[in-house]
Amino acid sequence: MLAALGALIIGLSLGLLGSGGSILTVPVLVYLVGEPEKLAIAESLAIVGTIAGLGSLMHAREKHIDWRSVWLVGPSAMMGSFAGAWLSQWLRGRVQLLLFAVVMLFAAWRMFMNSWRGAELQPSYCRPWCLLGLGTGIGLLSGLVGVGGGFLIVPALVLLGGLAMPVAVGTSLMIICLSSFTGFAKHLHLLQASGTTLHWPTLGMFVLVGALGSLASVPIGTRLPQVRLQQTYSVMVVLMAVFILWHSLS
Repeated sequence: MLAALGALIIGLSLGLLGSGGSILTVPVLVYLVGEPEKLAIAESLAIVGTIAGLGSLMHAREKHIDWRSVWLVGPSAMMGSFAGAWLSQWLRGRVQLLLFAVVMLFAAWRMFMNSWRGAELQPSYCRPWCLLGLGTGIGLLSGLVGVGGGFLIVPALVLLGGLAMPVAVGTSLMIICLSSFTGFAKHLHLLQASGTTLHWPTLGMFVLVGALGSLASVPIGTRLPQVRLQQTYSVMVVLMAVFILWHSLS
């Protein structure tokens, strides 16, 4: 039941914020389901990629996807994700979790600061190579520790790409989908080489409940203040990051 609740929150966060799902997926799989770190990172990419893909279809129907940004950021994010997954084979699972906790703290800080300063920030368009570099870096992080990178993609698309927030969220979900599945494919190859099998029932449950959460976020999102939502979520992520650091180091 706790794992199902975690899957629901993952879907809600992806649908409401366009990010944050993978920040919760790995800890839920490790500490509530009891899976090894490397397996949890691989399954996280599959879960988040599927839920993000379903969410992007809903945004595409509302014309909330900027395909130019997808073609600029998507391929570089896919290449970076493949490279990050390839590099992960030389890192212990505990080291990956420690890196993951640091990423969580950075994500919470970004989200909290954006919630306070969002109304004051003005878009500043950048050259295409900026978005290419952004995609590569986010993809590398995604493949290495299993995060989707929406906490960086959404503000970057708003500030550097000049996109409106709803369009940035939909575009972010599409990029997360492409990047996550590329990283998952490489992680799956490494797991099979080591004789590790994915837990398909767990994957199916997370995808199903997470997708329902993502669908439920559509009517909920119109009633909740985004600033308060981001601030509350940031505090929750910080608490979880501190727990991971304490548990891993001890």
